[in-house]
Amino acid sequence: MDKREGVKLQDADSTSESSLIETECAIQIINLNDETKEFELNEEGLESILNHEKAKDKPVVVVSIAGDFRKGKSFMLNFFLRYLKAAEQGKQDDWLSDKDEPLKGFSWRCGMKRDTSGILMWSEPFNLTLSNGKEIAVLLMDTQGCFDSEHTFKDTATVFALSTMLSSIQVYNLMHNLQEDNLQFLQVYTEYGKLALENTKRSPFQKLIFLIRDWSFPYDCPYGFSGGKKLLDERLEERAEQAPQLKTLRKNLKECFQEISCCLMPHPGTKVAINPNFKGRISEMEEDFVQHLEQFIPSLLDVKKIPIKEIAGLQVTGNELIQYFKVYFNTFKDNEIPEPKSIMEATSEANNHIAVQSAKNLYIKEMEEICGGKKPFISPSFLEKKHNEIKKRAMTCFFETKKFGGEEFSRSFIEKLETDLKDQFERYKETNQAKNVFAMLGAPMIFLIYAVVLIVLSKIVDIIGIAFLSSIIFTFATMNLVVIFIYFILKVQGTFPEFVQGIDDVAETARSFTIQVVMNLARNHLENNGYQRLQENHQIN
Repeated sequence: MDKREGVKLQDADSTSESSLIETECAIQIINLNDETKEFELNEEGLESILNHEKAKDKPVVVVSIAGDFRKGKSFMLNFFLRYLKAAEQGKQDDWLSDKDEPLKGFSWRCGMKRDTSGILMWSEPFNLTLSNGKEIAVLLMDTQGCFDSEHTFKDTATVFALSTMLSSIQVYNLMHNLQEDNLQFLQVYTEYGKLALENTKRSPFQKLIFLIRDWSFPYDCPYGFSGGKKLLDERLEERAEQAPQLKTLRKNLKECFQEISCCLMPHPGTKVAINPNFKGRISEMEEDFVQHLEQFIPSLLDVKKIPIKEIAGLQVTGNELIQYFKVYFNTFKDNEIPEPKSIMEATSEANNHIAVQSAKNLYIKEMEEICGGKKPFISPSFLEKKHNEIKKRAMTCFFETKKFGGEEFSRSFIEKLETDLKDQFERYKETNQAKNVFAMLGAPMIFLIYAVVLIVLSKIVDIIGIAFLSSIIFTFATMNLVVIFIYFILKVQGTFPEFVQGIDDVAETARSFTIQVVMNLARNHLENNGYQRLQENHQIN
């Protein structure tokens, strides 16, 4: 089975409406193996999304939804999907205009059995443009429900933790009310958040939204974000009679998330709740629910407010997110919930890796402009000079990138970067040398050219009448031909490699010396001509 294969675009009519099936799908990124009971990462599927041309080099926004199982997470996420499809085409103002369109996208269904397992991501990123003209990629992530009868608390905590760590918008989907146990479930992340806060002085998590479904008390707190704010303020209030750990939890939550909000949604209607053949059509939902849906999702995904994913204060691209995804997965996949310190070390490892890659990318980009594949041969000394200059800028790029862990943690990454840049420079030297006509022709051609030149010179000297000098020059020409003959014999036989290398070195030295002499003669000639013209102009004046 292809690892990229996912849940095809679907709705309840998918068996009869085959035209609705498209190439886009929800790809299973993390799955819990039923036999080993261990989480597995689909790296190929992950990279196919995050290295997509629409996301690879663009800042990403990751919208994730998590919460209890069978509470309508995938159902709601498909409305996010519908809105983003319309917004990408500039049609966000009428994204719900078709009231009879079945709801399709992430797999969902009515009933009491779990439908989503592990973590899924939508295969196609969505490109939106911010008010400053920057293009971003929005990614949608769905998670399995918490606290079902098939998974342990550790399984639930792992999925929730990964979605929280990797998202820039975490929608915490809850039913009926915001209760104390919902807040306490977030405590493990606040412990990590405190450590991150000490290192960067920034809240490590970005946007947390409590989405309360089927809210039944609109007379106390009205539907929408306004009523949600009132409810959230009450729940997060630190009161004198509270136990110390409850006060600490509330304080840590406020510090660890850059923004916390709450939205109250009405019930979608009895047709949605009890009809097993419900297809997700807007026309079958309560008008009150649809009205607040039209307000909630555009507000959540508004390009004026949507938060780009940041780690350690730096915006993350799709390609960079792969590294974070892998190290976080490796940290959480073991049988025990990791200590906050382990999560911190995983983050440090990831952003140091990314800093190394950014520095290498800078080095490669600038060196390509100097001596890339289509560039002509340049002198080795000039190439080394440019290498040193660009290497210095690459190292500065690494040091200036914000990272967790401090200098001690970064030392091994600095050594790796220096080694990588050295190896890359060696490859550039080889590529540059291959462009050298003389180098391509090799030592035999260099000696042959010298032999021809010496033979011509000996003939000229002989015509002048200096026979003994002509003989000496001709002897040197003959010696060049003998060297060529010996070189070919040893090269074919593969014997005396040191002697062959010595001939190559002599040929290279002779070539460099000749070029230098010619360049000096040309420079002197130009300087003399320039001086003569200056004198002539002075005399005329």
